[in-house]
Amino acid sequence: MKDLGRIRLFCTDLGPAAAPPLVLVHGWGGDGREWSRHAEELAGPFRVIVPDLRGHGRSEVPQDGNTPVEMADDLAALVAALGAGPVVAVGHSMGGQVVNLLAVRHPQAVRSVVALDPAHGAHGTEVDGIPGRLAEYQAHGARAAASFVARAFARDAPAGLRTAHVRTMLGTPDHVVAQAYAGMYTDPGAVGVRPDSEEYLRRRPQPALTVWTSEEAAAWERTTLHVPGSRVDHWAGTGHYLHEERAERTIRLLGDWTTETFASGS
Repeated sequence: MKDLGRIRLFCTDLGPAAAPPLVLVHGWGGDGREWSRHAEELAGPFRVIVPDLRGHGRSEVPQDGNTPVEMADDLAALVAALGAGPVVAVGHSMGGQVVNLLAVRHPQAVRSVVALDPAHGAHGTEVDGIPGRLAEYQAHGARAAASFVARAFARDAPAGLRTAHVRTMLGTPDHVVAQAYAGMYTDPGAVGVRPDSEEYLRRRPQPALTVWTSEEAAAWERTTLHVPGSRVDHWAGTGHYLHEERAERTIRLLGDWTTETFASGS
């Protein structure tokens, strides 16, 4: 447990202190355990830091402020406390939003960004459904969110993965589930809806790699790229938890991207 003054975060820190650093960030209702295989295989060539975000896993659970903006500021404090920056900041889903906010709000802490099926770019019917979903999460918390998680996997996802994530979501405090969702999409300054996403992505100064499971979302995000070396990939036939459903592919991707980032001096 790392006491950062503003929050106490649980994290693991693997690999040589002098190696190129990665921070692997989980999503909404998850925790750092989902990065266990990635961390083991990447530690050695890289320094791999895996936090539990505020309100999640073994980290402190505040009554208020369980939002991506606060989580990004927590990570900036963590990177500074560990003497690890600038890092390659990797995030899945809500974690993808968190690492992009980290890159915008604390550019000195981030060398490059990897966002995997990030929680931004919402549009159309997805946006129309946000108020109703938020009301469900405010009323029923993790039980309502677990239904979303259960539907988020491809049919050929590894056995046990769905159950593991449903259990983790059900263990997340109800108020954290609701606050984090509102922080992604409806709070003042939230960046999850497409026009707001475009504005904040234009402010990101670092090279970025985004991987989408939606071809439409990938095509949209390619229109936002403005930093040399950035790119958007599309992984077809994969569920939302692509980093675990395609773990070997993700590990290769992160290793190659991090090596290239540090070799280029980005």
